[in-house]
Amino acid sequence: MPQKQKPKSWTELKQAGNECFKTGQYGDATSLYSQAIRELEKSNKKNPEDLAILYSNRAASYLKDGNCSECVKDCDTSLQLFPFNVKSLLRRAAACEALERYRHAYIDYKTALQIDCNIAAAHDGTNRMTKALTEADGPSWREKLPPIPTVPLSVREKLAQQAAGGVPKANPAPQQNGIKKTDKPAPSDKDMKKAQALKEEGNSLVKKGEHKKAIEKYSQSLKLNPNEITTYTNRALCYLSVKQYRDAVRDCSEALRMDGGSVKALYRRAQAHKELKDLKACVDDLNLLLKVEPKNTAALKLLQEAQKKKK
Repeated sequence: MPQKQKPKSWTELKQAGNECFKTGQYGDATSLYSQAIRELEKSNKKNPEDLAILYSNRAASYLKDGNCSECVKDCDTSLQLFPFNVKSLLRRAAACEALERYRHAYIDYKTALQIDCNIAAAHDGTNRMTKALTEADGPSWREKLPPIPTVPLSVREKLAQQAAGGVPKANPAPQQNGIKKTDKPAPSDKDMKKAQALKEEGNSLVKKGEHKKAIEKYSQSLKLNPNEITTYTNRALCYLSVKQYRDAVRDCSEALRMDGGSVKALYRRAQAHKELKDLKACVDDLNLLLKVEPKNTAALKLLQEAQKKKK
């Protein structure tokens, strides 16, 4: 009598699924990951993180096969088991984008960038979603977004270490718009709250026209949290008001390092370039802006003025 074949362990099934995925056999990979999930759920050694990775892997297979709804479901499960897993966030974002759920995709891309601000796919996705949402909802599209979750410092540090695999990066930092990207230490939750309060004080001062005092508040805020794009663009507005144009360019460039599609940063940098008589740079920034928001009237007007001066 032939011996009954012992079922494969979940780790072997996962490995077999990985091999199928690498060779483009996505249907087979999905089936193997499903078996691995069942085996792991039956075992006594059920680890939420291992299970989350299996769901994320199956989500990747669904995504490759164009089954975006199932991909989103698996990413939801994966993220419940292992919150802020970057791969699951990026896979869900891509699936939501394909399903034209642009707000959800934008939130996931931005959440991934909190964990690692150098993820090119997340930057590109953010720029695409910014364009799509502007076309769909107009200039006030940000007001219709659900809140972006704040990734706790402990989670950011743990995931950054995992992503790096404990090995220092040998590759030079990528560049965007000619500015070198550098990793900044993530602020603590306490510092983030203080930074937000200072930023709000700065915003109040701007409303009163006290731009120099607002610059001080924004500068204090950025010392505590150097990763907040709007603080840079707000301070750039103040620098424009007090005619410190080079400082405005610097702040806008820093904001664009983090989000290459920031309309405010592109517009304010274009304004500063115009005042500095660098009309080519001004026109370049406005052309980039108009790719994101083709009907931005302020940008179209400034572009017309800059082109007249160039002639």
